[in-house]
Amino acid sequence: MDPEDAEELAAELHGKPVDVWDLLQIAAGTGLTAYVVWAGILMPGFRKVPLKLQVPYVPANANQVENVMSLLKGRSGKMVDLGSGDGRIVLEAYKQGFRPAVGYELNPWLLRLSSYRAWKAGCYGKVSYCRDDLWKLQLLERKLLVELPDEARVVAGRFPLPNWTPTSMAGEGLNRAWAYDIKTVRQSKQDRPEGSPV
Repeated sequence: MDPEDAEELAAELHGKPVDVWDLLQIAAGTGLTAYVVWAGILMPGFRKVPLKLQVPYVPANANQVENVMSLLKGRSGKMVDLGSGDGRIVLEAYKQGFRPAVGYELNPWLLRLSSYRAWKAGCYGKVSYCRDDLWKLQLLERKLLVELPDEARVVAGRFPLPNWTPTSMAGEGLNRAWAYDIKTVRQSKQDRPEGSPV
């Protein structure tokens, strides 16, 4: 639509009363749009996740990305984002020198969005996004403790690891991020009495 046509249409509609039929059309269109977004983008990621573990997809905003990156300041090397969503944190990690920068996500629509964002940022082929069901990884905390080196740091955004005590935190509310240094987590696990959780 030509900008001049849009201005004419806006001028024509200005002052025209909105009747019940118009409101119903707007409500139906909004409801249909919300359903399409849920069914096409959000729901595929929930299908394989156990109900008690389901968390909503909430895209990382600039503050969340900044908080995660602040907890990685002074570090380098490999960066992996589990549940990478639309890939914002992976892209920022790559821009700040982390190589390789990899995101894992279950939802195929979010993977496509991640690839598009990487292409748009000029990073296509430089970052990786993989589709994998992380809920198959039994006891993720234990797996991380077994496989990561002492100098590794795990950063969780929005949803902290339930059985670990964070080394540091950044941000507030929905934008909070928690950092866990593997060496510290291992030491606290050794200090706990036998039979306590991870």
